[in-house]
Amino acid sequence: MKNNLKPGKDYIGVGGGVLIFNDNKEVLLLKRTSEAKNEAGYWQKPGGTVEIGERAVVAMKREIKEEVNVNIDIWGYLPHTDHIIKKDNQHWVAFNYLARVKSGKLKNMEPHKHEKMEWFALDKLPKKISQTTKESIKNYKEKKYIKL
Repeated sequence: MKNNLKPGKDYIGVGGGVLIFNDNKEVLLLKRTSEAKNEAGYWQKPGGTVEIGERAVVAMKREIKEEVNVNIDIWGYLPHTDHIIKKDNQHWVAFNYLARVKSGKLKNMEPHKHEKMEWFALDKLPKKISQTTKESIKNYKEKKYIKL
């Protein structure tokens, strides 16, 4: 029997995201559609929810493959984000990683969730960026990460 409890709403959700860089030191961001469960219209790093029994780093590799069709090489770990979205009555704890594309061809696999996918230079980022992405970029720029 499956319950109807929702992570992030009925209990603290566990998720994360990955700052993926290309050879030009640009970061991949996705723009959330109006169908997104929160922060519609905001740009964010790809990522998602950690499933029960799944390690966070494995979840991020799976989520990236599901969202943008590439396999990644995770090379760094950023501080986590306490993502509390008061207006949506949601609470998430997000694990944040750094990576590069290992293989595959970028493709938006979830157009119902992301209307755009673009590479951005760190000094030319869009205005509306999600809290988890903003904090991750700030920590990366300040070299607050662990190399793996």
